[in-house]
Amino acid sequence: MLLAPFVKGSAVGFVRVKAKVWNVEKPERAREVLLLADTGAIYTVLPRSLLEEMGVKSVGKRRFKLADNQVVERGAGIVGIEVQGVRAHTIAVFGDEGVHLLGVTTLEELGLEVDPVKGELRPMELLLMLKRAPSAR
Repeated sequence: MLLAPFVKGSAVGFVRVKAKVWNVEKPERAREVLLLADTGAIYTVLPRSLLEEMGVKSVGKRRFKLADNQVVERGAGIVGIEVQGVRAHTIAVFGDEGVHLLGVTTLEELGLEVDPVKGELRPMELLLMLKRAPSAR
């Protein structure tokens, strides 16, 4: 998977965040992880062994194109995730050992975005399309 680094000053850096992930069917099976926020990754990717240890089941397979144009197929399951006090359920790909990526779909589900200048996550402006705001009563 492609990594999307941000540039801060003259050095290349990455946004790493602490997260809690859990099996949505058995929330007591939770783990703390350090994730690399990767705006080039559609889904969150966690090591297969971690997902299996938590009892997360694959709900299907997805095909992914890697940076070298190779296409691979991986299982994907649903996990709970908490980052900066915000919780959501999201798709997690059964990845290779040592791969801990926070994908853009999960970021959007959490209402967070990467601030490349500060090298951190920040709340994003959430849009809701209505004809007009309902009047307060």
